[in-house]
Amino acid sequence: MSSVMERFAVRVMVTDVWDQVLLAVEPTTTVAELKRQALAQALKRSNLPLDEYIVKFHGAQVLDESTTLAALAVAPNAPFIVLPARRQPVH
Repeated sequence: MSSVMERFAVRVMVTDVWDQVLLAVEPTTTVAELKRQALAQALKRSNLPLDEYIVKFHGAQVLDESTTLAALAVAPNAPFIVLPARRQPVH
């Protein structure tokens, strides 16, 4: 008997472009993979310096990005935020 992973959607706000993307993920998806997919979709580029961005879930930074969404108890339609690790100067 094989187990079928159930995919569900999560919302990710990418603050560099102030755009929200919807991603279809699985419980085994890592936070690092979620960040990579969200940045690539929102910024339309694939060669991004991923270490220059952080992910927040329920208002707190996810420090270990190898954590799976199942370990964070992520539910369908859960909101994430991807933002630059360094604060941007105000002009």
